[in-house]
Amino acid sequence: MVKLIVGLKGAGKTKQLIHDINESVKNETGCMVCIENGTKLRYDIDRRVRLVEYQDYKCGRLEFLKGFVSGMYASNYDISHVFIDSFYKLIEKATVADVEDFVLWCDKFGKENRVSFTIIVSEDPNKLTETLKTYL
Repeated sequence: MVKLIVGLKGAGKTKQLIHDINESVKNETGCMVCIENGTKLRYDIDRRVRLVEYQDYKCGRLEFLKGFVSGMYASNYDISHVFIDSFYKLIEKATVADVEDFVLWCDKFGKENRVSFTIIVSEDPNKLTETLKTYL
């Protein structure tokens, strides 16, 4: 399962992500990981969720992010949910096409490995493709 949280700056996306993370801890089994840019979520989410500071790994390409998620899962098959904060801040010069590519990859990866994804994208919802709108 892939869920997108989409909106422009100030639309409450991070607040929704924090709520989703904390609800998932209550209702899901398995390990949960939150990939973020910075450390703004540190005090707002349950301590059982592993926070990963993406910029510590000096990456910025879409293929690296896919490999990064795959590598995390390979090191811990108990991961059941991956939360990704601020997709556009993680990937240099990302476009809506990159978001769609990544979401479709996450959907396939998630089905094969029983992993859910929640991804924040700072974008005007009207600019999303029809494919992406199905993940809202």
